[in-house]
Amino acid sequence: MYLINLECLILIMNKTHKEDYLNQKITPFNVNEVKNVDDLLRALKYCGFQGRNLGKALDILYKMVNNADILTVLTLSGAMIPAGMGDLIYTLMDHKLIDVLITTGATIIHDLVDALTDVGHYIGSATIDDNELFKLRINRIYDTLLPEENYKIVEDVLSEIIHEIFEFKEVNILPSDLLTKVGEKLNKRSLLAVAAKNNIPIFVPAFSDSEFALNLIKYSIKEDYKFNFDILGDVLKFADIIKKSRESGTLIIGGGVPRNWAQQIFPLLDKIEKVERMGYNYSVRIHTATEYDGGLSGCTISESKSWGKYSLESKYISVWCDATIALPILITGLLQRLKII
Repeated sequence: MYLINLECLILIMNKTHKEDYLNQKITPFNVNEVKNVDDLLRALKYCGFQGRNLGKALDILYKMVNNADILTVLTLSGAMIPAGMGDLIYTLMDHKLIDVLITTGATIIHDLVDALTDVGHYIGSATIDDNELFKLRINRIYDTLLPEENYKIVEDVLSEIIHEIFEFKEVNILPSDLLTKVGEKLNKRSLLAVAAKNNIPIFVPAFSDSEFALNLIKYSIKEDYKFNFDILGDVLKFADIIKKSRESGTLIIGGGVPRNWAQQIFPLLDKIEKVERMGYNYSVRIHTATEYDGGLSGCTISESKSWGKYSLESKYISVWCDATIALPILITGLLQRLKII
């Protein structure tokens, strides 16, 4: 009788061999072979950890944006504009590399601060005395500073635009349509202006959660405006965009409401009508959330497949990294691979 140890028995039962796992070696990073950021990301694919994931992310993102049949949806949360990431988003829009932007109201208002004031945001520190900042009316976003008077400048410009757009004080409109109309009136390079120019819809699901909305509330009290926003209509507008696409993918920066609002569209379509395909086909995700607390921001794309938000055959990667590090590297590599820069 031959004795077979447990390890060998498991290999036999599973019909696997060591070679099934050990088929590609790690390739040490060779800085001498890197001439640009695209080279950097290609090399990182054969290293480990989040470097490898970032390298894979470029392959998936390139496939998404390089195919006109794939609708690319950017979801953007977090303080990316105060951190200096705004022009990256403008560039993606100018080159038609994204088709839809889903973001926060804070993103819109911070971008207007940058566009409509001389400086916008300032370099600060995370260790400044916040009591002193309050007395000086300076708002802090970690290590970035925003003087309160910059909000006032935006408020005044926005008020002029609202008066110019709307002849009557009672306004019935989709939030996304309002953002387009404001963008058409802006003569400064900004998210709203660039999106309007390139016919890219911007959706802000939590529209009331921002300084932008607070300004509208002030106008409604002080100037008797009555804003009736059709927030459900925006969901249906986005659903129509998704239905017309042959394939679709997401570029997710952070998580929160923008991410879930984008992903919930397939469960909605499943509820209201028969759809030929279920779920996004591609996703690149940059985040620092973890999955262990059960929150949406940290949940994996694989978990999202169980809800029908991504197709069972979807191709995706998650990069666990501060977006102010990963996003500029990724987008620079993308533009180089597309030979745009």
